[in-house]
This record gives sequence, structure tokens and C-alpha cells, in this order.
Amino acid sequence: MPLQRFTRVYGIQDAKIAPLTADPASGTPTYGALIDVPGIKSFEVSGDIEVKTLRGDNGKLATNATISNIQVQVTHAKVSLDVLAAIVGGTVTDSGTTPAQKTAWDLTKDTATFPPFKLEGVTPANGVDLIGGDYHTVLHKLTLSSFPDLGFAEEDFRIASFTADADPLLSNGKWISAVINETAVAIS
Repeated sequence: MPLQRFTRVYGIQDAKIAPLTADPASGTPTYGALIDVPGIKSFEVSGDIEVKTLRGDNGKLATNATISNIQVQVTHAKVSLDVLAAIVGGTVTDSGTTPAQKTAWDLTKDTATFPPFKLEGVTPANGVDLIGGDYHTVLHKLTLSSFPDLGFAEEDFRIASFTADADPLLSNGKWISAVINETAVAIS
């Protein structure tokens, strides 16, 4: 018997991004290594629908609707230089020796490329109706739509966030996938 096609969704345990390295129109998309979004707090997907109404004979004759945008808003508790490089561009470099090591993300006008990336989030095991199962949401091709929220907060933790817009993959047309697993699986 197949799994039920509905579930409650409780919590988010993990989220990872992967740079989209190829999306051939007649092939298979390929992605770079997974990068953890540290301290994931929320992963909210929304969309816009454009509706056209045909009127005539003094009345409504037809309605047509199309998706005009799918967007994701992500908040996370820790800043990751690797995530910044993957979604904005720039380079991350490590230098020095203990006790003076440092790692730096540098963005220049030439390296601010806003490369496409995949984002996947998952509930904890048992975060769904199925005991031991989980729920994944995958956005297959995203591009940052506003600069990430960074900075500091007086006498408080600063929460990082970013917003990205989805495009369908050229290779298979996928925008978003929602998957219910009977047994929890790691992001891949």
C-alpha cells in the first residue's frame, strides 16, 4: 500500500545548499558539494500567481492562472562564509597559524556573481505523521533576490537570513519537490 500523501510538518532540523554547476537543456543537472546552513531556524516557501480574466458579453468568460514566481526566505542562527560564497559569490580564504589563524570572505565587484544553487530542508525524524519518517523540501534552482541580512545586534544574537527566487531547471523543468519519507533520510 502506498504512503499517505499528506502529513503534519513539525520543525526543521537541517538545511543544505549546493551550487548548481550545470543545467543542460537535454541532460541532467549537476551540483557541487553540499554546504550546511548552520543553525537553521526557518525555511519558508511562497509564490506568486498571475491571474488573467477574459471578459466579454458583459460577463466573465474564463480565467487562466500561471505561476510567476516561487520564493524562499531562510533564517539561520550562524553566519557561514561558505554559504555566502555559494549564494552571493566572492572567495573564502584561510590564512595564518595558531594562535593567529583567520578565515575571510571577500566580495568584489568582479566576484559578486549571484550563482544559482539548490536548497534542501528537512524535518527531524518523527516530524511527520509517520513514526521514524521525515519531510524534505527541495528548491532545485535558486538565485538570491536580495542581499543577505548580516550585521550585529546590540545585546542580542544577530540572526542571518536570505531570500531567493526559484527558476525551473532547464534539464527537467523542476522548480520544487516536496517528499515524505517513510524512514528518515539525510539530505543528499
